[in-house]
Amino acid sequence: MQKSTRLVVIGAVVVLLAVGGYTAYALSVPPSACAGISTPTGPSLNTSSVAEGTSPVAAEAVSAEPESEAVGPGGAGIPANTSSLVINVVAAENFWGSLVAQLGGVHTNVLSIITDPNTDPHEYESNDSDAIAIKHAQYVILNNVGYDQWATQLVDGDGATNQTVLNIGDMLGVLVTGGVVSGNPHLWYNPTYVMQAVAWMYDNLTAIAPSLTSYFTQQYDNLTASLASLYQEVTAIRDQFAGTVVASTESIFVYLANATGLNLVSPPAFMEAVAEGNDPPDSSVVEFQCQLESGHVRVLVFNAQTVTPITTSMKEVAQSNNVTVMSVTETIVPPTDTFQEWMGGELSALYVALDAPVLGN
Repeated sequence: MQKSTRLVVIGAVVVLLAVGGYTAYALSVPPSACAGISTPTGPSLNTSSVAEGTSPVAAEAVSAEPESEAVGPGGAGIPANTSSLVINVVAAENFWGSLVAQLGGVHTNVLSIITDPNTDPHEYESNDSDAIAIKHAQYVILNNVGYDQWATQLVDGDGATNQTVLNIGDMLGVLVTGGVVSGNPHLWYNPTYVMQAVAWMYDNLTAIAPSLTSYFTQQYDNLTASLASLYQEVTAIRDQFAGTVVASTESIFVYLANATGLNLVSPPAFMEAVAEGNDPPDSSVVEFQCQLESGHVRVLVFNAQTVTPITTSMKEVAQSNNVTVMSVTETIVPPTDTFQEWMGGELSALYVALDAPVLGN
């Protein structure tokens, strides 16, 4: 598969997700302690240039070149089934690890470092085993955008000069300073970013092992077809529920809200603070509580891996006001699932939550 064809595959998913804009609900809060605080009535975080599951940076990322020159699928090589070559791969997180394992198949040995569903990836601290694994890996995949700084430090300090490193955040141009939209580290919740990351993985693997190009090309075709099928659920949610008012305890849901056309109204300051492990500003806490009490929010998305007293409190407020609560996780849960199984489950849960006939059930 030539690079132009791979970009067509990515573009097809973007087109699949791209549906016209929507009109946000006009909401108001009954006179009370919440007087003066209302759910936004105009374009929210997920309108304008980010309404199609991508930020302004994403459009550039789709056509961006990998850091290393890719070997195209038309190159000569030994048939995959006659080669015993296995590439040692380390992924900082299991969502990227699952994708590269499916792409590399029998010719990759993939170790994902963060797999424990009880671990908050934002707070992870590396150990000697992590350092040794990264040092001996031929290929390392990092999320970056401040999410796995520990891994970046290990890569910088391991002294390996023949190692291929895919830094997805850097390649996409997503910066920590961009806020909850264009600086959001939860890249794997953006369908466009996932498709682009898989294309870069393909380029990197074929550059590392040109003789396996035909094998990796077939694996790439299978994987992208599977992902395109997965993201049909995103389109289904957008088609039926675009504009529905939802809330989230942190920024993990921003990309998916954008892709599905949902009107995410949670205060950005609240979501960003929780994602960074900080206390949200008092004003954002009051605003968020008033939104949940207003009767206009359909679903609250709760990050089960960054539970704090304040997010638990918001969850209780939502439940007491007939707002359906659904949980998401930062990493693949259970860890034995594939990326598609995990994300497909979350998309199905979101659809059910939005479609709940009696709010709160």
